[in-house]
Amino acid sequence: MRALRLTLGALLFAGGIILTLLPGSILLVIGGLVLLSYDWPKARGWLKYSQKTMTVSARKVDRFLLMRKLR
Repeated sequence: MRALRLTLGALLFAGGIILTLLPGSILLVIGGLVLLSYDWPKARGWLKYSQKTMTVSARKVDRFLLMRKLR
C-alpha cells in the first residue's frame, strides 16, 4: 500500500509540475503532496507552504475584486 501511495503521489506531483501552464494543474500538485505527505515528512512542509501561499493569494484576489467592484 505504501509503495502504491508513493508512486501515485509522485506521478500526480510530477504531472502537475509538467502541466503548470494548464488551469487546474495545481490540484494535481496538491493531490500528489497530500499522498506523499503520509510517508515523506519533507512533503508535509511543502504542502503546508503551498496551502499557506494559496490562502494568501486568494485573499489578495478577493481584496482586489472587492476594491474593483466598489469603484
